[in-house]
Amino acid sequence: MAGSPLPEEWGRLIRSVGQEVRWRPGELLMREGDTADRVVLPQSGLAKVTSVSTTGFTSLFALRGPDELLGELSCVDGGPRSATATAMGEVKGTAVPAPRFTALMEEHGGLALAVLRCVAERLRESDVGRADLGALPTVARTALVLARLSQSYGAPVAGDLAARRLVINQQELAGAVGASRESVVRVLRVLTDCRLVTVSRGQIVVRDPAVLLRWPGVESR
Repeated sequence: MAGSPLPEEWGRLIRSVGQEVRWRPGELLMREGDTADRVVLPQSGLAKVTSVSTTGFTSLFALRGPDELLGELSCVDGGPRSATATAMGEVKGTAVPAPRFTALMEEHGGLALAVLRCVAERLRESDVGRADLGALPTVARTALVLARLSQSYGAPVAGDLAARRLVINQQELAGAVGASRESVVRVLRVLTDCRLVTVSRGQIVVRDPAVLLRWPGVESR
């Protein structure tokens, strides 16, 4: 779930040919199943990447922040969108039409290589993440996901250098953990009782990600 930012020089190139767009909280940047018409390079804000299974379960695949491309795979292979990207707060970024994006990669081999590296990093992280989570009980999986997300995307908390605030609700966390919402709610109660997290509507404050990484079963990951 950690990010794979595009190198600055290629980010500047994409922004020079694209159109600046703003999305309000809850607005879709792209929808699962749609035709790939553009890539998006966020400049500020966070987007959540989700997918809905045939049984209706929503999985949170990743969060994407500044300089992390969205929608590049579908633009390259021409297939439908494999996931939905939703603004978690106000998001500002650059949108580039799919044909222009593929032309840019043909014109600039360095950009194509940078995109390939980003895709490879995400695939590797996804494989490692599934292996890590699959071997852990729900409480350890939840601790690991919270630690990783807060380290990569958590916002600082005033007056507490270690704490990080995640704009994520309990259903979204359950999708990332691969467990039911009820199970994750029970785990959050345990972590709250241990003073490791503070839960409020639409957000979770992780008091210290490093401490969560020392939770039994997580420390070896």
